[in-house]
Amino acid sequence: MIRSSTSRRGILKLAAGLGGLAVLTAACSSQPAAAPTQPPAAQPTSAPTAAAAAQPAATSAATAQPAGAAAPAVTAALPSGTQVLLNGAGSTFDAPLFSKAFNEFSKKTPNIKVNYQSVGSGAGIQQLTKNTVDFGASDAPMSDAQITSAGGDVLHIPITLGAVSIGYNLPGVADGLKIDGPTLANIFLGTITAWNDAALTKLNPDLKLPNTPIAVVHRSDGSGTTDIFTSYLSSVSPDWKSKVGFGTAVNWPVGIGGKGSEGVSGQVKQTPGGIGYFELAYAKVNKITSAAISNGAGEFPLPSSAGASTCAASVANNMPADLRVRIAGCSGKGDYSISGFSWVILHQKQKDKTQGAALVDLLWWMIHDGQSYAKDLFYAPLPAPVVKLNEQKLLSVTYNGTPLLKS
Repeated sequence: MIRSSTSRRGILKLAAGLGGLAVLTAACSSQPAAAPTQPPAAQPTSAPTAAAAAQPAATSAATAQPAGAAAPAVTAALPSGTQVLLNGAGSTFDAPLFSKAFNEFSKKTPNIKVNYQSVGSGAGIQQLTKNTVDFGASDAPMSDAQITSAGGDVLHIPITLGAVSIGYNLPGVADGLKIDGPTLANIFLGTITAWNDAALTKLNPDLKLPNTPIAVVHRSDGSGTTDIFTSYLSSVSPDWKSKVGFGTAVNWPVGIGGKGSEGVSGQVKQTPGGIGYFELAYAKVNKITSAAISNGAGEFPLPSSAGASTCAASVANNMPADLRVRIAGCSGKGDYSISGFSWVILHQKQKDKTQGAALVDLLWWMIHDGQSYAKDLFYAPLPAPVVKLNEQKLLSVTYNGTPLLKS
């Protein structure tokens, strides 16, 4: 039985570390966008993490790997008694899930610890390219040029799927303020500047919206969440597409910047009239109201794992061979349109046998058993066809030409 948001919220805590697991949620930036910088007044919210064990949530057999289903019998043998520390960095979008899942993996495999730094997708890509981490995590697929710069052998492993919330701080207005794509784009273009603008009142005739200035908040660091959000805006607004475009860092027309999802959600929470974007868990744990976004099919759904799953369903059976695909802008019944995959990125040709074996062991567990923790943390479990494709990618990881995973 799938839990309600209220019961799920009970398993989330604002914590930076968990038991024997080192999960660092450092709010460092990578390459900043050329945009106004964040003033020092706001304190960032903490990344939501799960400190208590969550019961696996049920998943749809049609779209996701069954929660708690046993993974195929594939292992990467480590020498007896070997202790391994894996270092990873990147996506703040993934941080809540990683905190919980890595902790559970550490209980199962106590000789493998994971140190993950939640520094943003752009920084994760940079650190993998410089070989300062064992793996990166990004909500934006690397470009061909970035892959070449990193050595040409980077694999993309979809690790989770989720919704980006459009959070706002408007006292007296609950969850569900309706916003369509062109209106949202015009807010972030700076052409809509007050909450009682005619475009918003037309969409929300039953609400008395105040004449409060809109305070736009965006990421200041290289961000895969920004890539998802701006990909969506580019799909619904020709003006946005031609003037700003999409990517991990863009030239924002208006607004103030926050480092990481923690920084953006912190600014929104502390700024009356604020609006920003961040992974759904940050909205839930920090009690930030979320907009209902038009999906182009006559619906205004709130962000949800179910809506992200529906958004991904149309591509799950037709993934490109390299598994790099953007889904933001989906427009079918039940879709939440600002959704996206997030990837773990790693080298196919591992340079250290022990580190490589530990890494593929972790990732094999993550795409199978680890998916059982997704829904309790407001993510969507990976569709079953994507899990199968991930298996093929992980089986191709080698050390000195020999596959590290063996059945």
